[in-house]
Amino acid sequence: MNIIEGRETPSEPFLKQSQIRDVPCCCSQRWILAYTSFVGFFFVYSLRVNISVAIVCMVKTPNITTTNTFDNSSSSICTGSASSRQVFNEHAEFDWNKEVTSSILASFFYGYIITQIPGGWLSDRFGGRYVFGIAMAISSISTLLIPVCARNSVVSVYVLRVILGLATGVSFPCVQSMWGRWAPPLERSKLISVSFLGTMFGNVATFGSSGYLCEYGFDNGWGSIFYITGGLSAIWVVIWFVVVRDTPSEHPWISEVERDYINNAIEYDTSKRTGKVPWLEMAKSPALLACTTAHICNNWTNYTLLTSLPAFLKAVHKFNIKSNGLLSALPYICQAVSGFSSGQIADILRSKGVLSTTATRRLLQIIAFLGSGIFLVATGFTSCEHRSLAIAFLSLAVGINGFCRAGYVVNHVDFGPKYAGVLYGITNSFATIPGMLAPIVAGQLTPNDTQEEWRNVFYVCAAFNVLGILVYGCFSRGEIQEWAKDEEEIVIEKQNDNMQTKL
Repeated sequence: MNIIEGRETPSEPFLKQSQIRDVPCCCSQRWILAYTSFVGFFFVYSLRVNISVAIVCMVKTPNITTTNTFDNSSSSICTGSASSRQVFNEHAEFDWNKEVTSSILASFFYGYIITQIPGGWLSDRFGGRYVFGIAMAISSISTLLIPVCARNSVVSVYVLRVILGLATGVSFPCVQSMWGRWAPPLERSKLISVSFLGTMFGNVATFGSSGYLCEYGFDNGWGSIFYITGGLSAIWVVIWFVVVRDTPSEHPWISEVERDYINNAIEYDTSKRTGKVPWLEMAKSPALLACTTAHICNNWTNYTLLTSLPAFLKAVHKFNIKSNGLLSALPYICQAVSGFSSGQIADILRSKGVLSTTATRRLLQIIAFLGSGIFLVATGFTSCEHRSLAIAFLSLAVGINGFCRAGYVVNHVDFGPKYAGVLYGITNSFATIPGMLAPIVAGQLTPNDTQEEWRNVFYVCAAFNVLGILVYGCFSRGEIQEWAKDEEEIVIEKQNDNMQTKL
């Protein structure tokens, strides 16, 4: 099978252009859901990655020289004698070794993997509004407790990070489930990519500000990172419950035009909920296999960088904590741009009939895998003396990877909108395994933090990308699958087929 070409029968209902023009857009309730979800995912990732930078200034660096004889030349910095080494440890309080820090970074995912499928099922069955809102309230509290608990026991940090993982594990399945009831088919790429852009901006803001908070913040610097991100996310929870509803029919402020437009466009009756899930049919679905594989492969690279990028920039390229945070954020600024652009491009290609949904998803996902793999490997060959080039390659790698936002990420809602929460829960359960393993593998591959050792880390990421291209390119589907259709819809399709046969 050609990995770009896909077979597809359009499932979107026919709407007159005059009807579509009357539907509100940017200030509509479906777009308000996208904006609110955007901010929600901003905080999901702020709470998730804040410790990646904070831990750099929490932990004492071994073998620090107390003398400060250095100049500002690049060669001096790259020999490791820069004064920035001392800045890392001015506020450090803990003597945790590399195994402990790697385990702390990985502990989040031990909780995260557990609630993926339950979160999706609960959202599909009862609605994602309460599930996501309550989960974020728990996440905020657990984050606010980290500074106090860290000073008492490292075990308590493990426990809080596991709780944070349990709570935020429902986030993606919840919102996918809601989009299965809110997103018209030809707007899915735009709406879902915008809502998930919050993850990238969360990375950018957290990486960019945490370096400064480490040095200038309150509670010895690093403590302020957790108090600020936890406190702001608690405020967002209140806003979420005020402005969001599970379906268009339940929303008190939606216009009649928009409600009818969404309900007529969605492939099934969004007012009906069922606890019955076609588990066996899902397990045999090539579409689910493709999304699961792509999700795993993408997340290996994603989690490797989320948890290890600050350590890489410090160890190999000798950036100080202020520069480290800002430079760790730069690749995700590029990814935010590409993630937004890819959603617009995908829906233009589909709405104008240039490519089918299947072909569009495959094309953009292959671009994401291929581009990020090439530039990550190139990053591994950049030395400290050419560290600006390393930042450029990293930015390109992470930026191009943003095309996945219009690839496998949206694909769950294409082929199974009624079960989008459960589907994403299934794929993200498997895709969480890299989150548990990638930081540990990176730590094991880089015992001495040399350039050659970090190069092997990027080789592993590239290998996963190649696997993702092969599987997703061959087996992904963009059309709604038979097991995901309403019984009434199947009956109507059969009647139409019979009529066509008679004619």
